[in-house]
Amino acid sequence: MGRVTERRRVVRIRNGVAGVRPDTLVAEEPLEIRLNGRPLAITMRTPGDDFALAVGFLVSEGALGAAADVRAVTYCEGAAEDGTNTYNVVNVQLAPGVPVPDITLERNVYTTSSCGLCGKASLDAVRTASRFPGAAAADPVRLSAQLLARLPDRLREAQKVFDRTGGLHAAGLFTAEGELLDVREDVGRHNAVDKIVGRALRAGRLPLTGAVLLVSGRASFELAQKAVMAGIPVLAAVSAPSSLAVDLALESGMTLVGFLRGPDMNIYAGEERITV
Repeated sequence: MGRVTERRRVVRIRNGVAGVRPDTLVAEEPLEIRLNGRPLAITMRTPGDDFALAVGFLVSEGALGAAADVRAVTYCEGAAEDGTNTYNVVNVQLAPGVPVPDITLERNVYTTSSCGLCGKASLDAVRTASRFPGAAAADPVRLSAQLLARLPDRLREAQKVFDRTGGLHAAGLFTAEGELLDVREDVGRHNAVDKIVGRALRAGRLPLTGAVLLVSGRASFELAQKAVMAGIPVLAAVSAPSSLAVDLALESGMTLVGFLRGPDMNIYAGEERITV
């Protein structure tokens, strides 16, 4: 498996003085995800938690809903021309009796926020594929704005690799009482969320009722989709949401918070869950 960080030579200029020094960078490598041996997707990711990433991605695709759906997750040997294991190809084998979804471009295109698919088709695709329909809307969780305001600092304190590289996104899973349940880092914010969801599925904790998902960047449609597919009732982001993410939150009954910075925040959907 590849390393999470790598060292590179850099010319550093400070106060007009140049010097050569090593710098720590976050590693980025491709990961091919296969389902029952058939190629499904390729994502650029930070190596680590690859099995959770693959499984979490399949949750967001509607292919998985419980740990029992998975028979095995393995790295594919012989992926390189010389037959060696690159640890960049993961195969998820479904358990006997679990239906294999139709792996087509038409089915998977909506997972990319830049795909150009119309908003209604994207929302319909999530509604149709969800293993936990209505889970977010039915969740009775409540939390205070004061508690939400403390979560970004808690997430930042848990970002160990970011401290060394400054180049990673993070996703944190919290309880409504502010307890940090899990945190994952990756070059892609969607990968960090997939790792969170995949680890939850493998631990038998889906749907993630009563949970708060906090992401370190903006809240795109793709991230809102992943939260809904995992049954998460509250999604918060330190930056802006997209219009389609807000539409999905409103339609699914999920609470969506953006621009969460200290005591300031914007609630775009599900404001009844937040007490001030």
